[in-house]
Amino acid sequence: MSAPPAPARPPVVLKVAIVQQIDSLNPFLAVFQSSTEVGRLMYDPLTAYTAADQAVTEGLANRWESSADKLTWTFTVPDGKKWSDGAPITAHDVAFTYNLMLTDEVARTANGSFVTNFASVTAPDDRTVVIRTKTPQVTMLALDVPIVPRHVWEKVGSVKDHANDAMPVVGSGPFVLTEHVAGQFIKLRANKTYWRGAPKVDELHFVYFQNSDAAVQALAKGEVDLVNRMAPAQFDSLQGKPGVTRNKAQGRRFTELMINPGAQTRTGVPIGDGHPALRDVRVRRALAQAIDLDALVQRVNLGYAEKGAGLVPPVFGKWHWRPEASAQHPFDPAAAGAALDAAGFPRGADGTRFALRLIGRAGRAYDEQASEYLKRSMSDVGIALDVRLVSDNQLNEATTAATYDLAFSGWSANIDPDFILGLHTCAQRPGADGKGGTTDTYFCDETYDRLYARQLSEFDEDKRVEIVKQLQARFYDQVPAVVLAYDNALEGYRSDRFTRFTTQPAQGGVIMAQNGMWGYYGAEPAERVAQAQGSRWIGLAIGGAVVVVLALAVVLVTRRRRATAEERE
Repeated sequence: MSAPPAPARPPVVLKVAIVQQIDSLNPFLAVFQSSTEVGRLMYDPLTAYTAADQAVTEGLANRWESSADKLTWTFTVPDGKKWSDGAPITAHDVAFTYNLMLTDEVARTANGSFVTNFASVTAPDDRTVVIRTKTPQVTMLALDVPIVPRHVWEKVGSVKDHANDAMPVVGSGPFVLTEHVAGQFIKLRANKTYWRGAPKVDELHFVYFQNSDAAVQALAKGEVDLVNRMAPAQFDSLQGKPGVTRNKAQGRRFTELMINPGAQTRTGVPIGDGHPALRDVRVRRALAQAIDLDALVQRVNLGYAEKGAGLVPPVFGKWHWRPEASAQHPFDPAAAGAALDAAGFPRGADGTRFALRLIGRAGRAYDEQASEYLKRSMSDVGIALDVRLVSDNQLNEATTAATYDLAFSGWSANIDPDFILGLHTCAQRPGADGKGGTTDTYFCDETYDRLYARQLSEFDEDKRVEIVKQLQARFYDQVPAVVLAYDNALEGYRSDRFTRFTTQPAQGGVIMAQNGMWGYYGAEPAERVAQAQGSRWIGLAIGGAVVVVLALAVVLVTRRRRATAEERE
């Protein structure tokens, strides 16, 4: 009689809390951090960054070389890598992705700055991609562009209208998107044929919460396994919580206060309804001087942040910039008031110069608390703030249409500074129809653009570092936004369910919001670690027993041999 089959092992599910909505599952359109996070799990780029030290490593390509003049780059896509539907990944997929971006303005929405300097992209065979650039481009190993399957996307009629939600979505990454219910959850399953090897979890679920308070409570109750971007008070509340481990890291994000400088399309046509006073750089500088950044970090961030300055966070070391004392906008309400007087905006009889609208995200603790602080700060210099906190999508719509005066925003910078700097070039403004491009602040400045072009072609790293700092200084001087703070990444996970997560970098790094997918890919379920350890102990026990038996056998044989020898003598 045969033994009954062993019961099926339930899948290991990693549940991750998110409070930001998804703007798009289409990788050419996705801009929100939540959306790009999911995209990195679904699609590999041409080259990637290691988890340990963020060095360039293999992505879909495993080899690359440039011509002596740095104008031609040849990448090799090795045989054997497959899309999640089993089709082979080839150089033609890479060429198709880049050429779609070059020929379709809408396809450049999320990552257009990476290909602006491309002259041509070809795939002479299945294994070889050749990219030619108009001028030398130092970022060719930092192209953070999701590569899509040609055999799927060549059937897409309109990139603008493609939701990319035919489940399961064909991808190349460690997870496959299987279900998405807007405002509720996103479900992915492990790609068992992933070329790096299958993830250690079977499924990955992103669960929506209205606010971070609810997400943190869910973590404490064990309803989810991982939370990030907690408010300081929430992070502190988890100290000593059984089954929960906290992770504080120097994050790659910054929080900013955008100031509408007079938004225009890339052809110079005004759009939106920003307050006309904000077109005057003297007014924007005065607003910066009215904000006590040190106090903001202490009162709102509770010290879990560093005071803002340039566009590149301090975690990226050599690229980070802070102004010299003589070039700062120091907190000085009196000087701010005098500057506003000189700009032609004196106080009225009620003490108010003019009113501005401030828009932020509802449910985000930072926006709620910082808006009250800014309301008082601006009142001190005669500016009345009308604060409106809305949903993620409403905030995105308002900032995209430039129907704001001031707005809370923030970005995650890449390891190479080019992407975050490229958000502020004139070319990143939208087209005549208001579509395409991914500008952050509608900033357009000839001096900035010249410096940006120089850094893109500078292969001497020391010289490029200096140009990158000049770019940040120019942005700071013209004040299309005030970088308020570089937030610490405040994360927590259920260590009773997952023994470890891969951080990037290895020492003091983040779990979520990485330049890659290592945090989720490297998650180690406690159950399987325990099973592996149990199997190891069983193996050791069995091995030990075998050793004992063999030892006894040797003793018996030896004794018998001795007895036989004695009998012969």
